[in-house]
Amino acid sequence: MVSDMRYSIIIPMYNEEEVIQETYRRITKVMEETGEAYELVFVNDGSTDHCAQMIEEYSYWDPSVRLIDFSRNFGHQISISAGMDYARGDAVVIIDADLQDPPELIPEMIAEWKKGYEVVYAKRVKRKGESLFKKWTASAFYRILRYSTDISIPVDTGDFRLMDRKVVEQMKRLPEKNRFVRGLVSWVGFRHKALEYEREERLAGETKYPLKRMVKLSLDGITSFSTKPLKLAGILGALLSASGFLYLLYVLYLALFTDSAVKGWASMIGITLTFNGFVLLMLGILGEYIGRIYEETKGRPLYIVREVYGGQRPAGKPTEKQPGRPLQEAGRQG
Repeated sequence: MVSDMRYSIIIPMYNEEEVIQETYRRITKVMEETGEAYELVFVNDGSTDHCAQMIEEYSYWDPSVRLIDFSRNFGHQISISAGMDYARGDAVVIIDADLQDPPELIPEMIAEWKKGYEVVYAKRVKRKGESLFKKWTASAFYRILRYSTDISIPVDTGDFRLMDRKVVEQMKRLPEKNRFVRGLVSWVGFRHKALEYEREERLAGETKYPLKRMVKLSLDGITSFSTKPLKLAGILGALLSASGFLYLLYVLYLALFTDSAVKGWASMIGITLTFNGFVLLMLGILGEYIGRIYEETKGRPLYIVREVYGGQRPAGKPTEKQPGRPLQEAGRQG
């Protein structure tokens, strides 16, 4: 697919009022220097501040700006997916609005894309302005994910990347609701190239990935690309059951063939609690997988768009017009 639009920059945002003006300025400066046609696709993920209104105003006088305004908060990964649905460029770049990922790296990504690489992703060699706990947990997650999946997901990478149009078209075919975009990009394949960079601290505002969301993203990544937790649960369950059976034989032997009594009820209760805790843990793992199956079977739209500002709505999107209300537009089905 070849279009008149050369580059699409997808910028998901959630309560980024303090930084969005600088984000727009820096990305616009970088893209204008390419000398080729581009569009900035801002996806408002149900923000409660004024960042959406600011981008809406930009779209009135800057034809390169488009705003995809969600009806509510659907999540960062869904915002990226919506951006890919609406992007029209031959190459599509994903970058967060907080400026931790430098827009100035985009020309290097474009250069590698023009050499024939279909996915050019940014790899962090240093993370500034983050706590030791955040750095350690992020590092541990990427390595656990790497060793628990059957596909190669690069470590120390986020969603900051460039994708060729053919990659984006394949990504749009994937219907998962609990999405882990960087894993999906690895799954579809194609030729990948890494660019190393130092990640900056946030220019302003607060992180949109606190511990709770990081845990959810981790679970989405692991459960979407691996069944090894289920296999590990089965192996550990078998080992614990075998250990319990051997201990039972030992207790019967003492009771039937010796005068020794089995002592240590405290230890027995401890073992019982350990086994019960393990059973509940395994039920929790099963519950995570079953819950995701339940979400997939509902068949609800992946997202709902309240309004689109700037540019044209892509073809093939179901729309509904009601008098006195803004256009309601449902996103693609999951």
